[in-house]
Amino acid sequence: MLPKVTIKYLNGLLGTAPESQDGLLALVLLGAAPVASTFVEGTPYRIYGPASLDDLGITETNNARLVEIVREFYSEAPEGTPLYIVGYSAATTMTGFCNKDTGKFVKLVESLKGEIRGIVLAGTGDADVTVGIDSDVTDAAPLAQASAEHCAEALHAPVFAILEGRSFAGAAALPDMTEKDYDRVAIVIGDTKADSDDAAVGLLAGRIARVPIQRNIGAVGDGPLAVSGIYLGKDLLDVNMDAVRTIHDKGYIVPRIHVGRPGYYYTDDPMCCDPTADYAHLTARRTIDKVARIAYDTLLDFLVGEIEVNTDGTMQPGVIRSWQAAVESAVDAQMTSRGELSAVDGSGCRCVIDASQNVLATGKVNVTVKARPFGYAREIEARIGFLTDNA
Repeated sequence: MLPKVTIKYLNGLLGTAPESQDGLLALVLLGAAPVASTFVEGTPYRIYGPASLDDLGITETNNARLVEIVREFYSEAPEGTPLYIVGYSAATTMTGFCNKDTGKFVKLVESLKGEIRGIVLAGTGDADVTVGIDSDVTDAAPLAQASAEHCAEALHAPVFAILEGRSFAGAAALPDMTEKDYDRVAIVIGDTKADSDDAAVGLLAGRIARVPIQRNIGAVGDGPLAVSGIYLGKDLLDVNMDAVRTIHDKGYIVPRIHVGRPGYYYTDDPMCCDPTADYAHLTARRTIDKVARIAYDTLLDFLVGEIEVNTDGTMQPGVIRSWQAAVESAVDAQMTSRGELSAVDGSGCRCVIDASQNVLATGKVNVTVKARPFGYAREIEARIGFLTDNA
């Protein structure tokens, strides 16, 4: 067996730094048209704004949907924000793309050497609407989860997936994604056009790329989405907030309105899983994935290195302290100092190594790294009354 560092994600625990690529995403469009030798199927292209499409020969004539999504992205994220775009033919389905063994999901992460943090997947063409949205979307969710888990565990390149909730046909028929366990997958519903089969994935991707990892995409203080209208089917969602509530309660990402505030905001950032799970929200997933990347890179320096041991084969205390300090310092420098973890006494994480491990006998060191997340006010109750002399 090859020497290696293994990262395992813990669950049930909630009650100067390198340049960040935390918002770097790959936008994948199924049904894109190739453009000669400048935009080849399956090849990722790094762009920095809508003008980058001109260099690739991509226009509204040959790829109207791709142009629309890119414009949506840069209406939220500032120009200069990097984004990978990848096109595949309409013959590629979401389920086909996400298949861990035969699809393109894992191959895309490998080809970009783990550089991206998430894949945003959009489609075109006919849909089979039997479950409130295109069944290809809901069928792809478990496959995307398996592929993302493989990337995290085997490639040490943790990613999440955002799937376009295509062909929305009604909230009542939607599967309840809070009953699933896909904590690396989210589905977005709602588009900027009336009676559309699409969802505004570019808008969501732009908001994700723009905000820091610990920031909820629905944070009202960040302002409304850069759009004049959001539709559920043929109607503005303003007149269908009952559907918005149902969609949200079933674990989908969907925009909403706030009475008294102009514009549209996301309700929250749910992943397709139990809402009480540690990684049930995109903020938690992005945060813990960054911790994992930093811990892996730090611990890699110790791999197959000499370890001073005691007579019983356990690590000497000074060695343990040096390992713990290295991990904690790296996480704090790259995350806590940036406000991405909740700090206590200046630190947002803890690294623990069991001093009783017989490293001499096993050649294995078990390390536990825990990060302190932020809390989020998902419900605020204010009591209002008159001020009198007696109360």
